[in-house]
Amino acid sequence: MEHVPPPAEELALLDRELAQLDTRRGQLLHRRAWLLSALQQPVPVPTARQSASGIRPWGPPPASGPGAWGAPAGSAARPWAAPPVAAPRSAQNVLLTLGGLLLAIAAVAFTLVSWGTMGIGGRSAVLSTVTLLALGTPAILLNRKLSATAEALGALALVLTVLDAYAVHAVAAPDTDGLGFTAAASAVLASAWAVYGLALGRLRLPLPAAVAMAQWPLFLWAWAAGAPALVFGWALLVTALLDGAIALWARGPAVRVTACAGAAVTGLGALLVALAESLSAGGPLDAVAPGALLLAGAAVALAGAWRAPAGFATVAGAAAGLAAVAAVGGVLRAAVPPQWPVVGYLLCGAALLAVVRTRLPRAAGRGVLVASGAVAGGALVWALPPVAAVLMGPLSLVSDVWQGAPDGFREALGASVPWSRMSSAPVVLALVAALLGAAHRWWAAVVRAAGPLVSPGDPVRGAAGAGATALGWGALLVAAAALDVPYPVALALESVLVAVALLVAVRGPAGAGGGPSGVAVTALVASLAGSASAGLLSLASEVATYAVFGLLAVLFAGAAVRARAVVEQTLFACAAVVWGIVLAVGAGVSLELPGYRAAPLMLVVPAVTVLLGARLRRHPVALPVELTGAVGAVIAVGLAVPDARFLALVLALCAVLAAGTAVRPERRPVAGYVAVALFLAATWVRLAAWEVSDPEAYTLPVTVPALVVGVLRRRRDPAASSWTAYGAGLAATLVPSLCAAWADTGWVRPLLLGVAALVITLLGARFRLQAVLLLGGAVLALVALHELAPYVVQAVGALPRWLPPALAGALLLVVGATYEQRKRDARRLKDALGRMR
Repeated sequence: MEHVPPPAEELALLDRELAQLDTRRGQLLHRRAWLLSALQQPVPVPTARQSASGIRPWGPPPASGPGAWGAPAGSAARPWAAPPVAAPRSAQNVLLTLGGLLLAIAAVAFTLVSWGTMGIGGRSAVLSTVTLLALGTPAILLNRKLSATAEALGALALVLTVLDAYAVHAVAAPDTDGLGFTAAASAVLASAWAVYGLALGRLRLPLPAAVAMAQWPLFLWAWAAGAPALVFGWALLVTALLDGAIALWARGPAVRVTACAGAAVTGLGALLVALAESLSAGGPLDAVAPGALLLAGAAVALAGAWRAPAGFATVAGAAAGLAAVAAVGGVLRAAVPPQWPVVGYLLCGAALLAVVRTRLPRAAGRGVLVASGAVAGGALVWALPPVAAVLMGPLSLVSDVWQGAPDGFREALGASVPWSRMSSAPVVLALVAALLGAAHRWWAAVVRAAGPLVSPGDPVRGAAGAGATALGWGALLVAAAALDVPYPVALALESVLVAVALLVAVRGPAGAGGGPSGVAVTALVASLAGSASAGLLSLASEVATYAVFGLLAVLFAGAAVRARAVVEQTLFACAAVVWGIVLAVGAGVSLELPGYRAAPLMLVVPAVTVLLGARLRRHPVALPVELTGAVGAVIAVGLAVPDARFLALVLALCAVLAAGTAVRPERRPVAGYVAVALFLAATWVRLAAWEVSDPEAYTLPVTVPALVVGVLRRRRDPAASSWTAYGAGLAATLVPSLCAAWADTGWVRPLLLGVAALVITLLGARFRLQAVLLLGGAVLALVALHELAPYVVQAVGALPRWLPPALAGALLLVVGATYEQRKRDARRLKDALGRMR
């Protein structure tokens, strides 16, 4: 085994660690001696001068080295240093808190359990005495500067006042309504706690507790009175208004934080109640009252945002904007048909943009703009499902290709969307697209108007233009579906939209950095998505399929020629090739040919891409186009698999195309090997189709001349690869012979093939020829595996069942123990093979 790190380096590392430990031990011993001496001497009392100047009467011992008894100078603290001792004040607070909790628990238990065993006088005496003591004692403790004890007793006093209220209801007013009494008690307690907290200003708990208790009176009174939902909303809103006033004008962070939390919860509750009532209103008049509550909530939020910090002001402005939209939009919702409420809400959200002309604070105005954007986003979320249905709905036609054109557009899309309730979706998309398009067109005016609130940059303008393009395109598609236009009109509309999108993508404005703008990129994506949708939609009719895919192929080919950027050219050219492949498939279906007979027809498109690649040569578009055409060749091979004769023909034709590509120097390293492999595969498949039992009679006449040519090539060019010289010739015979040997039950063919493979392997090792060595070795190993497999199976079956896992474990242990050595051996083997030709 090897040492990691080496022994010398590890020894030096251990010496350094031991030296550091010795140094640390000396420091700790020095500190221990000083502590013992300090404990044996009386601690001197600091003088007034020392106390005023901060001088300690005794200090740490003199340093005995770098860092003395602390951490060494210039280094971080040791991880084994003793943890800091908790401050006495923290321990005191913990003890007082636990004591106060125990007293509160005891008081509750006494009130609930032992109260009934005492008379009315005893009860009154106990409650009054304990409560007065608990309320008065904190004042005395504060004068003695025992603030922690005063806080604990103050908390106990607040709990006792709650118990007093419970006791009053149980004894003096048992017949009163529980909710009404609780509302009155909460109001009295909130007032009393506020007065108590103001009287003892140094207590931190009473004022926040009073604010928390003040959240309940109005809500409980409405509940006790059985008021309708709107009254609950008004009660919550008034409570939120009170909380906002406290948060703005009260002193102390605890009081203000509590008031802010209460205002947020009660205000949100009021707005949600009003929103629910607005959405359930049966008519415009019924929606007025919830709208008034929503507008009042918006006014309260804006009033709070006027003086709140920036973050809270933004949230309050957003809440105010949303409440105003819900108020006005709710009335419109109740007045318009059920298909159009979203348009009303969207118009109200757009009206919020007028906030740029107001004098609202910057943060609050931003919040209102956020609310406007949120309304528009919600409307788009509602309107986008129809767009997805238009784009993806034609997928249902894949299972019914050429079954006849439907009557209308909706019939081709299926019943995925309730179009009767989504008739206003195109209007929503068009309105948002118009707003974004206007902002993109008159961007300078938008920047001047919005300057007091926001400072949008050029990326925002690009996003606005891209959004306007996408939404306008979607609005036209959804409008056609909503109107249920005839099928030919829908096809023509989608094709025209694809052409327009391609035109914008090719001739659109450039971006700030010289690249494509957001509008051009969006148009490119829309052209691709729209072409796919139009192509799927055309599958209902044979004539429509040829017309649409032919038009798409021409449009994308023209766009590839006229595009400026390489990425756009590549996408358009590859899309044109894909549409050509679809046309080739359709031609085979129209001729009513079986799949394997139509496979050679599929090779027309790959042949065109090979010719186009020869024309483009080293242009960046050439390789993607040829690879896309190769997809058509793969499809052709897949179609020809059921018939071996056509499969051999298709493989041979693909080999010819690959050989034609390999003529070009830049494609030769890959295409040459592909052509050889395809020729060999075609040969093997043809032999299998002829049911030849002795393939050597057909392969050896090819292998011998090929090897002779390889020898001549190597003599002329010693640097030539052995794969180029001998690979194809050897594989032409070895692979078919190997397949025949695996299917042969005799022993002659495997023996002869094994001997030949052994000779080939030895020759490859002798002359350092990589292809010869690897092909011969692989065939020899597979022949040996085939011949020895039955005996191995018998031997394994005769072994105990525990032995194979044990052998596997032992093997893993050996490999693990010599892992580094095995890695070096594998690396040397790889290097040796790499040095072969």
